[in-house]
Amino acid sequence: MPYQIGQTVEGKVTGIQPYGAFVMLDRHTSGLIHISEISDGYVRDISRFVKVGDTVTVKIIDFDSSAQQARLSLKALNRPHARSRHRPMNRRATLPANNIGFSSIAAKMDQWISEAEKGEEKS
Repeated sequence: MPYQIGQTVEGKVTGIQPYGAFVMLDRHTSGLIHISEISDGYVRDISRFVKVGDTVTVKIIDFDSSAQQARLSLKALNRPHARSRHRPMNRRATLPANNIGFSSIAAKMDQWISEAEKGEEKS
């Protein structure tokens, strides 16, 4: 079967190593889900996500046709709108102007101390 980058396919997990999970796509084609392609979050233990014998749906992110090997991703399928999550590079976020800071704290400090002392006197 000819495979293409970006294609979603099913395969069977045949092995797990600390760096990734091996997947058989068909009799002649295998692939690897690298640990960085398991989840967007931190992955300490791949076997918490997949087990040997599991049938998984993955996305092909690279394919070497001469070796019949694919680089696969689970997390790419969990991000249907991945492009919309990123802001364009030319937009700059700015903070609204405000008049708070250490000088405003210093201006109120005597008042707050006085109020606190009055509160202690009542107790």
